[in-house]
Amino acid sequence: MPQLTRRDLLAGAAGAGTFSLLPSRVLGANEDIRVAVIGFNGRGTSHISAFSNMPGVKLVALCDVDPAVLSRNVAALDKRGIKVAAHTDLRRVLDDKNIDAITTATPNHWHSLIGIWACQAGKDAYIEKPISHTVWEGRQLVKAARRYRRIIQGGTQSRSSSRIPEAIAWLRAGNLGKIKVVTGYCYKARQAIGHTGRGDMPGGLDYDLWCGPAPMAPLRRKNLHYDWHWVNDTGNGDMGNQGIHQMDIARWVLGVNELSPRVFSIGGRLGYADDGETPNTQVVYHDYEPAPLIFETRGLPAGKQFHDPRQWGGNMDNPFGIPRAGGIGVIAECDGGKLVIVGGGSPLVAVDRQGKTIREFRGDGDRTDHFANWIQAVRERKQEVLNAECLETHLSSALCHTAMISHQLGKTMSCGDIEDQIRTDAVALDRFEQMKEHLVRNGVDLANTPLTYGALLKFDPKKERFVDNDAANEMVTRQYRKPYVVPSKV
Repeated sequence: MPQLTRRDLLAGAAGAGTFSLLPSRVLGANEDIRVAVIGFNGRGTSHISAFSNMPGVKLVALCDVDPAVLSRNVAALDKRGIKVAAHTDLRRVLDDKNIDAITTATPNHWHSLIGIWACQAGKDAYIEKPISHTVWEGRQLVKAARRYRRIIQGGTQSRSSSRIPEAIAWLRAGNLGKIKVVTGYCYKARQAIGHTGRGDMPGGLDYDLWCGPAPMAPLRRKNLHYDWHWVNDTGNGDMGNQGIHQMDIARWVLGVNELSPRVFSIGGRLGYADDGETPNTQVVYHDYEPAPLIFETRGLPAGKQFHDPRQWGGNMDNPFGIPRAGGIGVIAECDGGKLVIVGGGSPLVAVDRQGKTIREFRGDGDRTDHFANWIQAVRERKQEVLNAECLETHLSSALCHTAMISHQLGKTMSCGDIEDQIRTDAVALDRFEQMKEHLVRNGVDLANTPLTYGALLKFDPKKERFVDNDAANEMVTRQYRKPYVVPSKV
């Protein structure tokens, strides 16, 4: 396997400790794969649960920069008779030759760098969604996985469903005719995070290490943990938090394996004023050639319906008479009807143009557990075994990023002026009208509340760069803070 030279390390990969670049040990048929979990104040607890109970796996280390979170989880394992090493610095985990693979559920801004460092350290990795914080670093992670022949799974768990591939195959076989538009949606009420000026830092936490690649700015929100999702330096809003799952399925439905050639966004952080920066209400338009991919985020509580019931039939909350599973899902509109892919364990439903059920897709349970699928690939040393190999998750994550760049480069406009901009696109105009209805139900005075009309951006999917837009291309990557630098050469 290719190895980094000292010059390579100094040029970009420095700061991660003195990694072993030797290949992973050759596993015997009955040997345990030794796993460490990095970051577990939320989703990471599922990692701990999975790998502490999985046959053929030995959970050997935990790492979290918050010592209170770390000690609580180490103690819980100890009560079960599971002894693990405890680290607050992830570089010590990557240094450890007794660890074969790592999983991580840190904040988004760390995801790609941890994955790249793991590759360089000869370790496989399971990386939560989104697999990156910017477009460029996600591609760098894919390159690292290829160069070092590492097994890197992204945390887009829908790829391990049995219902979804069955339904998509049926749809793409032409059973509902031509796809006209695919919409992913995330309708999850999010409360304001407050105005604080400066929050309290958890005791004993190394804030420099928590910030890592991001700027080490003073904490200007009440809660360090979780609310980082709504701050641009560390999070990607709810589109990159929950919505990445539905964005991934929507792209899967279309069968496109590159980023969209054109994107724009409409929305804003509306209905309250707080320390958050990312939109809580947003419509994103990815202009793919087969059909548009629309993504909707609605973070205010009132009226979390799928779409306008005057078009869809049914009632405001449940237009199809099926469980909503929290207001997340994907709807593929076709010439002959619609395919509705909701979250949770509900069946997926195909309906005709009158809303009558044509077929339900119940699957036979999960094709395999998403974590177990990664472990199988690690053991067999086959990237093709992965259900969500990092390239897939990179592309879906990057669709969130290009949409957010459009928003960040946008201009505030009145609703009337935005309508003038999109009047020739019936789909965009329809979704904007529905967004306005949602905002009015939440008491937003649209006459006196400007929204952000995002920049209309052209994109080269082959180069993964915007076309003739220097400002947008600056946001394809970021300025990394030494020594937490994503290497330009991997």
